[in-house]
Amino acid sequence: MARVKRGVAAHRRHKKVLAQVKGHRGTNNRLYKRAHESLMHALQYAYRDRRTRKRDFRRLWITRINAASRINGLPYSRLIQGLSLAGVAVDRKMLADLAVKDEAAFAEVVAVAKRSLPASPA
Repeated sequence: MARVKRGVAAHRRHKKVLAQVKGHRGTNNRLYKRAHESLMHALQYAYRDRRTRKRDFRRLWITRINAASRINGLPYSRLIQGLSLAGVAVDRKMLADLAVKDEAAFAEVVAVAKRSLPASPA
């Protein structure tokens, strides 16, 4: 059986990994073994944090909506309840954007939610 020399393929693979870890510190961008470990960790962090970012932004939006809705006299949970009862289909991202950039429009949304809420037994 003929002998297979793998130098070219290995060299190409090493160059690809070393190009991807450009910007890593110390031996993590020079030595192949350390660079490969660093790359695997970086890819795992990137995968994990793409999912975490979605959670973080939702938390931020809810915080902004809560602050703005309390200024208008309605806590966050009652605002969301009122909007669902009114059939208003605006997601939290858009509500937070309204709360930050257009307070008058957000106040109207809060008013819609207030009107659709049942009267509280007091």
